[in-house]
Amino acid sequence: MPEFSYVAVDSSGKKVTGSIEAATQREALATIASRELYPVEIRAEAPPRRLFQRSRVPAQTMAVVYGQLADLLRSGVPLLKALQIVRAQSIHPVLKEVLGEVARRVEDGAGLGDAMARFPHIFSEMAVSMVRAGSEGGFLEEALYRVSEFTEATEDLRKRVKGAMAYPVMLIVIGTIVVSALLVFLVPKFEGLFENLRNRNELPALTEGLLSFSAFIQSWGLWVAGGLIVVIMGLRAWLRSESGRRLWDQYIIKVPVLGTIVLNFAVARFCRVLGTLLRNGVQILRALEIASEATGNVLLAEAIQKAAKSISQGQRLAVPLASCRLFPPMVIEMISVAEEANTLETVLIQIAEALERRTWRQLDVGVRLLEPILLLLVASGVLVVVVALLLPIFKMSQAI
Repeated sequence: MPEFSYVAVDSSGKKVTGSIEAATQREALATIASRELYPVEIRAEAPPRRLFQRSRVPAQTMAVVYGQLADLLRSGVPLLKALQIVRAQSIHPVLKEVLGEVARRVEDGAGLGDAMARFPHIFSEMAVSMVRAGSEGGFLEEALYRVSEFTEATEDLRKRVKGAMAYPVMLIVIGTIVVSALLVFLVPKFEGLFENLRNRNELPALTEGLLSFSAFIQSWGLWVAGGLIVVIMGLRAWLRSESGRRLWDQYIIKVPVLGTIVLNFAVARFCRVLGTLLRNGVQILRALEIASEATGNVLLAEAIQKAAKSISQGQRLAVPLASCRLFPPMVIEMISVAEEANTLETVLIQIAEALERRTWRQLDVGVRLLEPILLLLVASGVLVVVVALLLPIFKMSQAI
């Protein structure tokens, strides 16, 4: 909805400025008049710059910002002053401008959560909801501290996953480059040497296949590489669609070992987000809606949304979650007991931590097993090339 800034005077003649959201300028004037103000000037504000809509700020930087705001508020610094201090200390250009805009809106009378909500690519929905709950409940600094803690934990988890997969990916890339270089630059040099054996139909089948494959790579390699890039880009675009994500999520959770790891991380994210939101006073239905979007899995999100409908009809959370058969039985049992004891928010955080620890152990074991397998595959590719080149040489030496 468009936003209009205005200058008005009240019944005592005092000048008042502010901003208001309205569908049209006429509606904005009517709203101002209903507040017993007499508008002097009103103008439509420009929508947020595309820079805000597209640019993102690193999660680690956002965690620091939330923590700094919480510390300043705990020390008794007013909110507007705290925003200005954090903005002055920020070195990220986009974040600096966004914080300036947030501070301006807070100065005009908007709530911090409402001001943050105008920049969804900078402030997550979970952060906005927790800040709103903190503002309404009088525990804003605690809510900001929890957001900082959660953002940092989530980013640490993401970095650990990337770090664990870095070495296997590097092995795949280096192995592909080495084998491709052998096929393109080394193998063709032996073709003339083996010409006599080929003419006598005495060239080993393995060598013949290697030479043919090398010739194919030289002639069509660039086209194949270009085709693969196009396919990968098309696949990525398709996976961003609703049907693509659904099919991928259905497939990935059925893969042995990997599916369990992916599903456990998704469940852990759900439990951590839901527990954090409930601990900070967010209503359970709204908390479930936000937590479902944080799972990163379409099937799990749909199951959680169905659970929210069941809860609105009077059921407990554990019952609909158990019916979807995506949550581990241990998690369902712990949630059920926590609902009976009225300690759901605390138990959810404990579940997330336990699941993450157990899943990390599984991931570490999987990566350790994957590394020698990839090394073996790379070595096997090089060995095939070497053997295919040596076989005719041995045959030629025996003929002599």
